[in-house]
Amino acid sequence: MPEQPDSPTSLDRIRWSNGSTDDDDDGSFDEKRYEAQLEREDDPQRLSLLRRWLAVATISISAHFVTFASSAAVFSLRGVRDSFHVGQEVATLSISLFVIGLGIGPLFAGPISEIYGRNIVYRMSFALFFVFSFPIAFAPNIGIFLMFRFATGFCGAAFLTVSGGSVSDMFPNATVGTPMAVYTVSSFLGPETGLLFSGFINENVSWRWTYYALIIWSFLQAVALVCFVPETYAPVILKWKAQRLRKSGGNKRYYAPLEKADISLGRSIFVSCYKPFQLLSDHMIFLINLWCALVLGILYLTFEVFPIIFIGKHNFTKQMTGLTFLGIAFGNLIGLATTPYWNRRYRLFLEKNGDPPPEFRLVMGQIGGVLVSISLFCLAFTTYKDVHWIAPIIASVPFGTGIYFVYSSSFTYLVVAYRPIAASAMASNSAMRSSFAAAFPLFASQMYHRLGTVGATVLIAGLATAMAPLPFVFYHVGEKLRAKSKFAV
Repeated sequence: MPEQPDSPTSLDRIRWSNGSTDDDDDGSFDEKRYEAQLEREDDPQRLSLLRRWLAVATISISAHFVTFASSAAVFSLRGVRDSFHVGQEVATLSISLFVIGLGIGPLFAGPISEIYGRNIVYRMSFALFFVFSFPIAFAPNIGIFLMFRFATGFCGAAFLTVSGGSVSDMFPNATVGTPMAVYTVSSFLGPETGLLFSGFINENVSWRWTYYALIIWSFLQAVALVCFVPETYAPVILKWKAQRLRKSGGNKRYYAPLEKADISLGRSIFVSCYKPFQLLSDHMIFLINLWCALVLGILYLTFEVFPIIFIGKHNFTKQMTGLTFLGIAFGNLIGLATTPYWNRRYRLFLEKNGDPPPEFRLVMGQIGGVLVSISLFCLAFTTYKDVHWIAPIIASVPFGTGIYFVYSSSFTYLVVAYRPIAASAMASNSAMRSSFAAAFPLFASQMYHRLGTVGATVLIAGLATAMAPLPFVFYHVGEKLRAKSKFAV
């Protein structure tokens, strides 16, 4: 799922180097003229509103595509089993390995984007996704199929981490809420629309067409990224500006901070890999990550559970079962529709009391945790065969809204409360979420056949209920816990 970065900052001025002597400056350099040129350069927040929203739309669709691809494999599992003569658990690895790739990828994508910029990460990610999708679609054996499913998940991970930075780069704090909400909900909708697509494809044509379609879409998306998304990372833009100024005959002492910074890509990746796991020693980070991981694990569990409920008890076809996930998708959209309310609530608090404490962000999570628990209990007791099929779909709507609230609240809280190490905090959250999302589908079938649909769903509803008090507790004691933490603000 998507991650929300620190608040955006506008471009800093390129500054003078101290002690540099290898220049041609004869004292006639017009600094004001070059400062004026800097003002005319493409600061991402100075781009036209149309161009910024076009970039947001492209990035959001890219994030949607990645999570879409994670669930598109669900209804192809029977075809994979028959083609490669493997069991259900091995076929399900095509979902789990993709999600593991989504969890590991940010550890590498983040450092690369901070040194070379966001666009090179986007373009390389989709180019590699496009190339690696061919061995999946034309795989001669299960080993190659699973290996490249992991590789495509790893490549697509940038759009669940780095992309949030691009969105926030283009809008000031006062207006970033709406575009960030659009970006966030687009990735939440991906799994549901992926299942809808997968149901229709696999009901009518070969399972390989699932991946043929992903190849076509990934190519078109790569072209759109090149055409519509500008570089937005301020330090890299400053570096390019400084290089152009020196090359065009400007003062050779003009440089950007990134050029003088002693940054090693290898060391940055090393820190990115160990820091998120070090942060798990902080009790608040660990528990919030565990909560998010459980919710995402339950969402991915439904990929296996809904076919058991609707195909097994109501004789639905694959494409009809794909449509049942629209209840969760509709719930996501309800969550998105509440964005103006939360923005207004934030502005009112800001006007009356100044900047709200990080715990202010947990109110949305309080509602989300309650909605997830209630929805799962309702879902459990609507899975009887003699209950109309529309009942479990309606029961899943609050689950979709609750997911949106849980993640929006948790992501924002981690960024605000742990701002100096926000990227690492979000990476730790991503790693734990992905591990749960990868594991849950592997035991879903056995658990539901052993406990029954009611018993198994009540079990996961109970786990969700046990975690639901977290935002209420942290709302009241979070400030004290942060004071004791060596990582928090």
